[in-house]
Amino acid sequence: MFFCTIGIGKTLGQTQSAVAKDTLFNKPYIDADEWREKPVRHRYVHGGFEGTEARFSFYFPSKEQYKGHFFQYITPFPDNENLSQGAEGEEDKIGFSVSHGAYFIETNGGGRFDFTGQKKASDPLIGAYKANAAASQFSKTFASKIFGPHRTYGYAFGGSGGAYRTIGAIENTEGVWDGVVPYVVGSPMAIPNVFSVRMHAMRILNDKFPQIIDALEPGGSGDMYAGLNEEEKAALVEVTKMGFPPKSWFGYKTMGVHGFRAIYSGMTMADRAYFQNFWTKEGYYGSKPPASFLKARLQKTSKIKKGIPYVEAVDTKLVEPMSDQEKGTAEAAWKSLGNTEGTLPVAFQLEDILPNVNFLGGDLLIKTGEAAGKTIQLLAVVGDKVVLGATAPQILAQIKTGDEVVVDNSNFLAAQTYHRHQVPGKEYKVWNQFRNEKGEPLYPQGSFLLGPMFTRGASGVLPNGKFKGKMIMLESLWDREAFPWQADWYRSKVIENLGDKANENFRLWFTDRALHGDLTKQEDPTRTVSYVGVLQQALLDLSDWVEKGIVPAPSTNYEVVDGQVIVPETANKRAGIQPLVALKVNGGKRADVKSGQTVTFAAVVEVPPHTGKIVSAEWDFEGAGTFPISQKAISFDEKKGHFSLKTTYTFSKSGTYFPTLRVASQREGDAKTPYTRIQNLDRVRVVVK
Repeated sequence: MFFCTIGIGKTLGQTQSAVAKDTLFNKPYIDADEWREKPVRHRYVHGGFEGTEARFSFYFPSKEQYKGHFFQYITPFPDNENLSQGAEGEEDKIGFSVSHGAYFIETNGGGRFDFTGQKKASDPLIGAYKANAAASQFSKTFASKIFGPHRTYGYAFGGSGGAYRTIGAIENTEGVWDGVVPYVVGSPMAIPNVFSVRMHAMRILNDKFPQIIDALEPGGSGDMYAGLNEEEKAALVEVTKMGFPPKSWFGYKTMGVHGFRAIYSGMTMADRAYFQNFWTKEGYYGSKPPASFLKARLQKTSKIKKGIPYVEAVDTKLVEPMSDQEKGTAEAAWKSLGNTEGTLPVAFQLEDILPNVNFLGGDLLIKTGEAAGKTIQLLAVVGDKVVLGATAPQILAQIKTGDEVVVDNSNFLAAQTYHRHQVPGKEYKVWNQFRNEKGEPLYPQGSFLLGPMFTRGASGVLPNGKFKGKMIMLESLWDREAFPWQADWYRSKVIENLGDKANENFRLWFTDRALHGDLTKQEDPTRTVSYVGVLQQALLDLSDWVEKGIVPAPSTNYEVVDGQVIVPETANKRAGIQPLVALKVNGGKRADVKSGQTVTFAAVVEVPPHTGKIVSAEWDFEGAGTFPISQKAISFDEKKGHFSLKTTYTFSKSGTYFPTLRVASQREGDAKTPYTRIQNLDRVRVVVK
């Protein structure tokens, strides 16, 4: 066992952990223990471990509610033990856990991660899983103190970077957790490659995305390559074969570079040779750059006019404020960078207006003054202002008005084809496009693979598919940050290690139309759905699987073709737990009508066998995103799991509309609960003349 059982003394102050292999966490303490009424009545317990920075929060249900297990949330990176406080509705992890008879655990992972690189962890495994494991084991002791001696079952869950940490936790401990639910997970080759290939496409295709999106919409041509020149087509082929879901390009205006901003500086430091070679050596994109690439390069000398602190930057909308709860999510955790308190700048105003080059990121090189020779990451350029990435406070304090600086995005541009020079083993089939007929790389290769180094940084070790317990993995089919094929990569490792027993311990469920973020409201509610309900049901199914032997729904059926995960069109064949929606307008996917003409909509909704009942059906005809019209079933075939709908609508104004039907299923058919609602939708095109 990784950790031994923690003993209980006569008083709380005497509570000590038994000496295990790692004695760092052998002195737990409690500094808060109280009953709270919100979000639901629960007993809140806060504490830590003496001699460490590790802190934890426990949220216990009443004795009458308690079912003998806990759910532990593992954040994308070590941060704060109270991030889940303040969430509401479906996103309320505390309310969900307590109302389902589980106590909830959250830790700071041993201490908040320092993106400036100034603070080095003495033992990276503390943040990877040791602090979480210690809190888990101590919680069992405390639970026995509250509820009496019993076998406490434990389940961990985490998304994005938290998925790496969740997998690392179950693979490298024994007797701590009985099962886990990692979600929106990457492979050891995900970082930085999913971002580099995406940014390359974003730069080249920026003006062509509207036509690409239109081709993929219902009633579109279906040919997203139509009208592209050779450079544009090549970029779209490259990113698609690497796994980017084409239908997810609808968010090209707002998705930015996402978590790449959190890893860019580490990337440039770890592989300096690549950035030195990029602009000069044959075989690199920068050695013979096309005109479009040179046009995107920015190298501008200026001087600091003034620093802009966080409050002013928020007021002027240079940066967006973010709640503590958002910092713990898979979608927004990477935004938790920089200085958000005090007078230190988060941006600078320069003496010159900067050229508009569709700036995705870059560097601020300090040329004069106390900070001369330092480099600061830039997140954005707005006119004469530059927004800073994570920067050590002592460097910011040195920069003064009048200091000469250079805004340079050369390295950021170089990063956009980094994946071509990081060809891994042949099990990573999406890299086949960068191999010749002999299987040899087409481009010069670096001396090491950076992806596994980033993965080890998150989870302490590389995932190998070897674990004791049970796992339900969740992946989103429209995920831009963790391309869907990567869940299949991990599944292959599980099968490799468990063989015929893999199905006894592992499930993989894909959620269609879901993005990376674990938020109720996604970017465009008429296009996408939340997977939070799927996550919650997975936790409940996991506990039933472990404790009661109730076998969960089978894994989603799928195949991977040229980097894309393809799933069947019917619920019975697709499996998993998500309902399917098939919507038609006037009998097809597109209708061209006149203003004032009545349009007929018909839909069939399918629910995979034994996964629940439809509890809501909502229409949004004109793209408001609010789904103002609810409709009850016309007919429901309990045996076949079919839910039929039919309605009409009249458009009074000309234009192009994408009417949408969104449905939700719930295991018990409970239409009132905010939890475990499994969503899906479909849409059609109506052109009104």
